[in-house]
Amino acid sequence: MHTFPAPAKLNLFLHVVGRRPDGYHLLQTVFRLIDFSDQLSFKLRTDGIIKLHNPITGVPENKDLCVRAATLLKQTTNTQQGVDIFLQKRIPMGGGLGGGSSDAATTLLALNHLWELNLSKDHLLELGLQLGADVPIFIFGQNAFAEGVGEKLTAIELPPAWYLVLVPSVQVSTAEIFASKELTRNTLPIKIPPFSVWQGHNDLELVVCQTYPEIARCLEWLKQLENTTIAAMSGSGACVFAEFETESAAQSAFEQIPDNMKGFVAKGLDLHPLHRLMK
Repeated sequence: MHTFPAPAKLNLFLHVVGRRPDGYHLLQTVFRLIDFSDQLSFKLRTDGIIKLHNPITGVPENKDLCVRAATLLKQTTNTQQGVDIFLQKRIPMGGGLGGGSSDAATTLLALNHLWELNLSKDHLLELGLQLGADVPIFIFGQNAFAEGVGEKLTAIELPPAWYLVLVPSVQVSTAEIFASKELTRNTLPIKIPPFSVWQGHNDLELVVCQTYPEIARCLEWLKQLENTTIAAMSGSGACVFAEFETESAAQSAFEQIPDNMKGFVAKGLDLHPLHRLMK
């Protein structure tokens, strides 16, 4: 059995700057990797079968991103190998933290290594984009400024930081939010460099908070905290976060969480923990 992490991400800001003719939204965002992870274990098999042993409730196995990633890799390379997949979920679903996308990326990276396929990082990035717009950042493997639908990635250095992430007990439909008539799609594009993540905002925040009052309450609570450099929603929600310069400041805020809220503290990462597999 071979075990690998699949870390979460935060969007430090998310600007909707336009829309393509095919309906996809054009974005600008900064992805920050954090040390809060799902865990994937793989057991190789020689009969070519791909089997997920603990599927997520409500997600058909053939729709699961881990299975889809393994199947796409197998079809692309014509390998005769198979795998048993065991997924341990920690990243909340529908939270805007990229859990499913990260699981898919870790599956591609791990099986490219374990099956000895030797696909290049660029090839894996192409496969990842076929699975979802957030998959490439986890294959890219470092914090990045992203454009397009999120696939045009430019590596950036971010200062050390700790995050208090609140997890409202709702799941947000990304498609529903992007389809909203209330969503503004004309934020002026910013250039890199220079820019400051602290000058950004999340264009989806207003629509989500109007639709999900619990998310609005969590975000308002974070924004009244002291010593935060950013307080925002990640992606299309539901998770919201506050950034701190030190672990002690983040833990102090965590200890103040009201009884009707839940969350966790995580450290910002510079590199994906599987960066060594990204050739």
